[in-house]
Amino acid sequence: MSEQVTPVNTRKVFVKTYGCQMNVYDSERMTDALSKDGYVATDVLEDADLVLLNTCHIREKAAEKVYSELGRLREMKKDRARDGRELTIGVTGCVAQAEGKEILRRAPAVDLVIGPQTYHRLPEALRRAKGGERVVETDYALEDKFEHLPAPDRARTRARGVTAFLTVQEGCDKFCTFCVVPYTRGAEVSRPVAQIVAEAEKLAEAGVREVTLLGQNVNAWHGAGPDGAEWGLGDLLHRLSEIEGLARLRYTTSHPRDMDERLIAAHRDLPKLMPYLHLPVQSGSDRILKAMNRRHTAAEYVALIERIRAVQPDLAISGDFIVGFPGETDEDFEATMRLVETVFYAQAFSFKYSIRPGTPGAEMDGHVAEEVKAERLERLQALLFSQQRAFAARCIGREIDLLLEKPGRMPGQLVGRSPWLQPVNIDAKGSEIGDIIRVRITDAGPNSLFAEAIG
Repeated sequence: MSEQVTPVNTRKVFVKTYGCQMNVYDSERMTDALSKDGYVATDVLEDADLVLLNTCHIREKAAEKVYSELGRLREMKKDRARDGRELTIGVTGCVAQAEGKEILRRAPAVDLVIGPQTYHRLPEALRRAKGGERVVETDYALEDKFEHLPAPDRARTRARGVTAFLTVQEGCDKFCTFCVVPYTRGAEVSRPVAQIVAEAEKLAEAGVREVTLLGQNVNAWHGAGPDGAEWGLGDLLHRLSEIEGLARLRYTTSHPRDMDERLIAAHRDLPKLMPYLHLPVQSGSDRILKAMNRRHTAAEYVALIERIRAVQPDLAISGDFIVGFPGETDEDFEATMRLVETVFYAQAFSFKYSIRPGTPGAEMDGHVAEEVKAERLERLQALLFSQQRAFAARCIGREIDLLLEKPGRMPGQLVGRSPWLQPVNIDAKGSEIGDIIRVRITDAGPNSLFAEAIG
């Protein structure tokens, strides 16, 4: 691969990404959009002419972390000005959407604020900011932002690696009472089939071997197929599995209410679809699930897991949990612990409930004391971690196909991902990043596996 030469006068953009995989995807596409204006990405903050904070609003105090970072950037901007150099600062993502003009009021050093539905307008907003305007773009776009973004650049895609994210669905109509996503990302919108397939083909042409489809509720994706029929995510996965060069498919994050039969069958029928499913439940108590507006019961969730495992017995389940939701009693929490023991998770994410202003949960009675939340979270995480370790131990001795993704810490070592998304370390002399090789798992550490090549 030939090395790219960056012109001396090229402007550089530094993007700091907070939160979910969709923000990672958004950051990459913003960088792609800015490339037409002569910007190249840099990992060195001090080298940047433009700094973008791509923010997340899911957890408590997320906005305060952004303001703290903006305080540091303000000083950097002052130092630049004393030297006669410019630094442009932008806030994008969900905090931008939620806070809007308040960011400009609290952080005078900020030049532009761009919401997640309007980042295709970033180059034009940046030009306005360069003209002295302090820009806020947080109205929900009427146009399809994906149509206005450049196709993934082959060279930049290659530089990013052999795995890639691809957003197929945005927004949420579920209105869980703890969540800000419907207010920051808007209603559920699905990208057209042709647009998704074209982007996936571009990624494959650039050497990407594994694609993860993204959405706030990715399994709510639907669209008109080329046959004129209404497609769901299972149909889309079938189509993407036909793309030459793509060896692996994944998707995240799913909602239990949107797991239809066609998608379940895809786990049985598509070898390229990895046996890993992130399916959040949040609580094992029906009373709390109702208060959360999840619109399913614990028993329905467990039954769904059993149906999927019936067609794909090798499936690894991942989940999300919130402890200390308003009104949660010891009995409710114990119901969550029982559900975890029943399902057996290969991986999970767990959090203390945090108030999100503007959500129904913030106005509920019965908020749980912080020390109670902390004790419950500690117990839950101990159980989840023990299950993660047990799942990893079960992998020892198994033979798997391993996609090599990046160099390891030691010379001659490469790191890949197992079909179940665990990092796998291997002495891979003679192999290259992007290869898929047959290996045997030899050991399991706290957060990764170790393997040897076979054959």
